[in-house]
Amino acid sequence: MARTARGARILITGAAGGMGRMYAERAVREGAEWVVLWDRDAPTLARTATELGAVSRRRTDVRSYVVDVSELGAIAKTAHRVRRDVGTPDVLVNNAGIVRGNRYFWETDAGDDVRPTMLVNALAPMYVTREFLPDMIASGRPARVVNIGSAAGTLANPRMAVYAASKAALNGWSDSLRLELEQAGHGHVTVTTVTPSYVSTGMFGGARGPLLAPVLEPEFVIDRVWRAMLAGRPLVELPASVRLSRVLRALLPTRVFDRVVGDGFGVYRSMDEFRGRD
Repeated sequence: MARTARGARILITGAAGGMGRMYAERAVREGAEWVVLWDRDAPTLARTATELGAVSRRRTDVRSYVVDVSELGAIAKTAHRVRRDVGTPDVLVNNAGIVRGNRYFWETDAGDDVRPTMLVNALAPMYVTREFLPDMIASGRPARVVNIGSAAGTLANPRMAVYAASKAALNGWSDSLRLELEQAGHGHVTVTTVTPSYVSTGMFGGARGPLLAPVLEPEFVIDRVWRAMLAGRPLVELPASVRLSRVLRALLPTRVFDRVVGDGFGVYRSMDEFRGRD
């Protein structure tokens, strides 16, 4: 699997559109054995599965499952169907995510904003991975888990406190899982944590890229993540300034960091005009 996904069995959450669909398209192009698409948007999911199936010309078996990953029971039930229908995935891409922004924390609603954000962004990847990981370990086959985190999980940012919290949780769990697998001797299963800045998929419509961190093109991100996944690399930080900000955060006093990076680079104002998907 170090060079291609040909023959692999791949499951992607949040796969009806956006970057989830793009990961699926990459898998089909490389000749994956089967590609399983999870999403809660039934009409868009059905259309995506049909279109990908047509592109693959039946070289790849494309399956779709309507599932809301904010619900533990739905995840368990759908995972059971996947194991029954096609078996255990070799590659799991935890891509599904939501964002609530352009509001201060005290302006958010616990039920409509906080709870779904934490469920989808932080807990769902854990729940989904827990369903498939034991069999991925037991199979002995090379396997990959890709967790789409965010630079927001490494750096505080006003007007996205809950999103930042959810991605910080994901980032911490993902890299800890990587270490656990290595420590337990399951080196055939690797974990890649992805922490990109804003990506121009529409999810962060209106957000402004800070200095040294322009809004990224999704094709660029997909390519970097895919290659890192195949190689089993542990971390993908995009752009390089994400790593720089982590270093500066560790070196500078908090107030100095706020002034130099947060205000000077424009990080702390990047969500002022956020509107989300049009």
